[in-house]
Amino acid sequence: MADAAPASYPVFAFEPHASPVLASERDARLVEPGFGQVFTDHMAVVHYSTERGWHEPAIRARAPLSMDPASAVLHYAQEIFEGLKAYRLGDGGVALFRADANARRFRDSARRLAMPELPEELFLESCRSLVRTDADWIPPGPDGALYLRPFAIASEAFLGVKPATEYLYMVIASSVGPYWKKGAAPAISIWVSETYTRAAAGGTGAAKCGGNYAASLAAQAEAIRHGCDQVAFLDAAERRWVEELGGMNIFFVFEDGSLLTPPLTGTILPGITRASLIALARDQGLTVREEPYSFDQWRVDAASGRLREVFACGTAAVVTPIGTVKAAGGEFQIGGGGPGQVTERLRASLVAVQRGAAPDPHGWLERIA
Repeated sequence: MADAAPASYPVFAFEPHASPVLASERDARLVEPGFGQVFTDHMAVVHYSTERGWHEPAIRARAPLSMDPASAVLHYAQEIFEGLKAYRLGDGGVALFRADANARRFRDSARRLAMPELPEELFLESCRSLVRTDADWIPPGPDGALYLRPFAIASEAFLGVKPATEYLYMVIASSVGPYWKKGAAPAISIWVSETYTRAAAGGTGAAKCGGNYAASLAAQAEAIRHGCDQVAFLDAAERRWVEELGGMNIFFVFEDGSLLTPPLTGTILPGITRASLIALARDQGLTVREEPYSFDQWRVDAASGRLREVFACGTAAVVTPIGTVKAAGGEFQIGGGGPGQVTERLRASLVAVQRGAAPDPHGWLERIA
């Protein structure tokens, strides 16, 4: 576990909320917060201009934004974001999980969207400072966490297709419980879209930008119409190779215990949960292959029994087993239709590291003072 940030890191001015939520009301909201519905008192803010660079870092009261209707983000979609969590540890402390990886991916996304790259240390300190300020908003219980949403938008007011010269970077925090609602099936159902694609080579598939998610919503609606929980996308060139879900990466587990996940070729988001699970699986002696996998082969392997488990993963939902797959040509079941042993073991291993209940040989946790 990494040590807390030294004093030489960027200093965020602190402007406390004048009317924070009362402790009793906050505790009531934390009983069953759901996901992405309960927000903390404060937010981190940093401004950018080409003349001054990144400046005026501050933690201040969470409040609505005032924007010019000509702000570039509203017209040309220069916007990127991240998602990461802070966890309450068994000794009462608080730690961030792999925030450095989020910082690097945020810079990669900015580069692809022609936005200024936020220094990694500024990203990290914005998250640390907000967690220090609002740590009391972490819900109790085994699934409670503080979900952080760093994002940057083009704030310059103009009409014209070019990179903006002014940007706003912010971090908001949400008290979260389990991603899936109470009573949800232990394994989700997937609709494989053969109508829509998520990303193409040379596009923004590897960047975490809002446009990728907006483009997935019609496909997600299609999945819901067919009685499924989530949508899975095939590649844009051949409509043959499995890529990822609308907001999660995907893994396949075979009868020999090996795992396969689609490779990062520029059209798939390089998920941090994905990378963590690959490392943990290899630590446990499992073979993990990053190779193309066709939808036709998925169907054949499920029917023969060679494919035993399939799961999706991401920061929000962590690890989610997939039990049923539907497409225009019919549906099929994975294994027994419920969570598999490898899926459950990997999820338990990851959660144990995230919450400080297991050794952290990779140094993924950073304790917040």
